[in-house]
Amino acid sequence: MNPSRRTVASIGAHTFLGAVLVLSLAPVVWAVVSAFRPPTEIVSHPLGLNLSTLTLENFRRVLDDVPLVQGFVNTAIVLVSKGTLTLLLAPLAAFAFAKYRFAGRGVLFGAVLVTLMLPTIVLIIPLLLQMKELGWVNTYQALILPGAVDAFAIFWMRQVIAEIPDELLDAARIDGCGEFGIFARVVMPLIRPALAGLGVLTVMNIYNDFVWPVVVANSERMATLQVVLSTLAQNITGNRIGADYATVTGELLAAASLAMLPLVIIFIALQRYFVNGILAGSVKG
Repeated sequence: MNPSRRTVASIGAHTFLGAVLVLSLAPVVWAVVSAFRPPTEIVSHPLGLNLSTLTLENFRRVLDDVPLVQGFVNTAIVLVSKGTLTLLLAPLAAFAFAKYRFAGRGVLFGAVLVTLMLPTIVLIIPLLLQMKELGWVNTYQALILPGAVDAFAIFWMRQVIAEIPDELLDAARIDGCGEFGIFARVVMPLIRPALAGLGVLTVMNIYNDFVWPVVVANSERMATLQVVLSTLAQNITGNRIGADYATVTGELLAAASLAMLPLVIIFIALQRYFVNGILAGSVKG
């Protein structure tokens, strides 16, 4: 391809990607900007913008009307606890599947993969019955423990750990290192990029999880952020007599903007590790 054609192709590709970026970000930008606009203005002129009328009133009202802070706290507790368990136990299980030979290894790993094919809704009733028998309904245990060892996480970590040369592990054993020492001192440093990528995915999955929390934690005290957001309109109209459509819309946009902020910050801060983690183990050599 001559330079002129390469330049035209590059311009076309960048134009297309720019258009996709604008189309993807436009609704998000509109929602965040509109959260600072007066409710009546959002409804009457959805695409307008008057800088002189920007206000924090929607945010103040939604924090007064809805237990968003409690939802953030519950989500943070679940996120830290469940995320830690996933990032610790999934690599351990993957290490066993990738580097040890034992009876039934293929059957066990196949069973792990089968769970990836099961829809979440199929597991909800059995899990809920178990939580009821244990007395864990509306508790942090029920929100944290089910799904803490994720099948996809085990599969991904196994693929990455399988690429580590066995000679490195044998050398560590010759030096007198135990199996957990090998995992901590040899395996973990080598899989750090993939682990970081898994961490980003785990954070997003737990933060956005709705179906299981709404089933097992139906009290306001234990509601996670996504459950609080799902009942936002009802809470606003219930806590404020005469709340109209414009008021509800403004507070909904404010709540959505607040809920979006942590994920955006985490992804921007860890995007390099996320990309490296996605690529880790994808090239053999």
